[in-house]
Amino acid sequence: MLMPVEDGETGRPWSPTEVEAIVVVYFQMLRMQEMGQVPNKTEHNRRLLETLPARNMASLEYKHRNISAVLNLLGIQSLNGYKPLPNFQRMLVDVVGNAVARDRILDEVSLRSVETPAEQPLIDDFSDFVVQIPTPKQRVAERGDVFERLPVKRDYLEREARNRSLGLAGELLVVDFEQRRLHEAGAKKLAERIEHTSHTQGDGAGFDVLSFDTDGRERYIEVKTTAYVAETPFFITPNEVSFSRERDQQFHLYRLFSFRRKPKMFSVVGPIEARFRLDAASYRATLLQ
Repeated sequence: MLMPVEDGETGRPWSPTEVEAIVVVYFQMLRMQEMGQVPNKTEHNRRLLETLPARNMASLEYKHRNISAVLNLLGIQSLNGYKPLPNFQRMLVDVVGNAVARDRILDEVSLRSVETPAEQPLIDDFSDFVVQIPTPKQRVAERGDVFERLPVKRDYLEREARNRSLGLAGELLVVDFEQRRLHEAGAKKLAERIEHTSHTQGDGAGFDVLSFDTDGRERYIEVKTTAYVAETPFFITPNEVSFSRERDQQFHLYRLFSFRRKPKMFSVVGPIEARFRLDAASYRATLLQ
């Protein structure tokens, strides 16, 4: 649920003028990121502080993370380095939504970014590839609450999910990772039996890669890949959700993120709905007879 909140550092609610100012700066940096540039966050924030005397640097960081949370819920990529932080002001939804509606340059570069093809990266050392699953410290706002207030809607993350080149690159990296994992565990014969199922059988199997535990037990892996942060929402089919329930002890979700910069991964075992909130993204409508 969205609720009015005070600034996490100063204890003062943000005014409309302050919110407008920080959203402008956030979007400047986001445009640069999507254009392939590296924004100087320190300098952007230093100049922003000159116009917001009631705030400090920690306060700006907190609000930037709130903006990331709104964007994630709207299906829009967020700024690297500002992990989404929920419990944001209702006003922030309106200001961010209006900024999205007005920003034609961000629209253009975002579409280009999420639709750009990708190649499998070659990794020689997987020692820091797997990370712990992110643990949200606060309840995430309901997606529907946000969408009702938007003057215009985008869903770049849905377009990214349809980027078959990016998805394939992620699956190939997982196959490489699984082969390396089993080889290093002394299970070379099992490594040779790994199957890229989505390639050999198509997308209807309910998983992408068939691998194994070291004792020979089958491991069904669904791969979801994004160029953005670990907390970025992803799309999953009813078939994949159903399969995760049926094979709850063997189903593994591998979430690859930061894929175009330095790929990382966290994994979740068991039914999808046990660790993720599932929102209805679309419906199939059939004419009534």
